[in-house]
Amino acid sequence: MTAIPSSPLLSAADLKTELAGPRPPVLLDVRWQLGGPNQRPAYEAGHLPGAVYVDLDAELAGPAGSGGRHPLPDPEEFGAVMRRAGVSAGVPVVVYDGGQGWAAARAWWLLRWTGHAQVRVLDGGLAAWTAAGGSVSAGTVAAREGDFKPNPGAIGLLNADEAAALARSGVLLDARAGERYRGEVEPIDPVGGHIPGAVSAPTTQNVGPDGLFLAPDVLRARFEALGAGGSAGVGVYCGSGVSGAHEVLALSVAGIPAALYAGSWSQWSADPSRPVAVGPERG
Repeated sequence: MTAIPSSPLLSAADLKTELAGPRPPVLLDVRWQLGGPNQRPAYEAGHLPGAVYVDLDAELAGPAGSGGRHPLPDPEEFGAVMRRAGVSAGVPVVVYDGGQGWAAARAWWLLRWTGHAQVRVLDGGLAAWTAAGGSVSAGTVAAREGDFKPNPGAIGLLNADEAAALARSGVLLDARAGERYRGEVEPIDPVGGHIPGAVSAPTTQNVGPDGLFLAPDVLRARFEALGAGGSAGVGVYCGSGVSGAHEVLALSVAGIPAALYAGSWSQWSADPSRPVAVGPERG
């Protein structure tokens, strides 16, 4: 059985060491900006040597629709993307983005959910790599075809009904900004507010000013204060399933398993039959 890394994160210094070793990881560049321009030109201008670009909107999500703004991709199509990027079973993978961590966490979550056990996120992304003196290469990389075959279900996934039930029976964390949770503003989706019973837990509080994840004990204390970390089940949602993956990653760093409601608020709020809570408290 392939061993799961002790931490889902990897520092820039440790990545340098692994890349120089006998079993270097496959590198995936998944830079992305919500509502911004495609990041392929930025990748072509400079990326970690050997990294292959993966487009979040086109390759780490299915077409927007009833499943939300960033529904999960078809597993077989995702597997084909990963094979083209050089991903193989049993070969370590490291994913990174521009530093925010959301896109990298989405790629990490998808690979973990589809059964790849040895995937980690470069803590701090490209910014941390260059700050540590890491070199970058221009152009594109043609990877050697990998053999990864997805087997979905390795980690938890929630649908809307399951998320609603978990908000009552366990802990459902809302990873969006607090003002969106409270319903004060809603810049993207049909209505503001949150799933009744959910707890506000903004993703931005998972990292420090340097863009690096907080220490495991600090993250665990944060999530325990929100009710997670005990025997009750834990789930996460966000706007469209991207930043929520970052929260699942942070929970994993803290040693707390959690499931992702991938449809998230974009799916929930599009259905007028589903209840909406507003205000600062768990409603």
